[in-house]
Amino acid sequence: MYDTPRSTEQILTMLESTPTRLADLTEGLLPAQLLALPEPGAWSARDVLAHLRACADMWGKYIVVILSEDRPTIRAVNPTTWIKQTDYCEQDFQPSLGAFTAQRADLLAVLKPLAPAAWSRVAMVTGAGNPRERSVYSYALWLANHERSHIKQIEHLVSTLKD
Repeated sequence: MYDTPRSTEQILTMLESTPTRLADLTEGLLPAQLLALPEPGAWSARDVLAHLRACADMWGKYIVVILSEDRPTIRAVNPTTWIKQTDYCEQDFQPSLGAFTAQRADLLAVLKPLAPAAWSRVAMVTGAGNPRERSVYSYALWLANHERSHIKQIEHLVSTLKD
């Protein structure tokens, strides 16, 4: 699912729309609702947002490194590991969404002006099995597709709160 091919324009549109979509979906919800679990073992809206931020931290950072260095080697850090080093899971939803929105604007400021060839820049990524070559395109694609699945998760969560 994360590898579903998309054009760079589609990726940019998806990445740009995620913060607004999250804001629209959660508008008017009370803080307690943003912490509600739709079912045992599920994530709250705050949990989903914390996860999205951790993924954006890691994969966005890799994009910047790939663009700033010539064929760097990157040691991958799983966003699930990274999130434990943050306070994202404890932050109130609205300030966390504000930080995510600002972070996204910064990433889009890097990605939007890229020449087509820059999307093909690569790094060697280690730390998760055999070393693999990953590109700016592959990380941006993963981020956009991954967020799409979590937007659907938030949609489901919000629909259970409104029932």
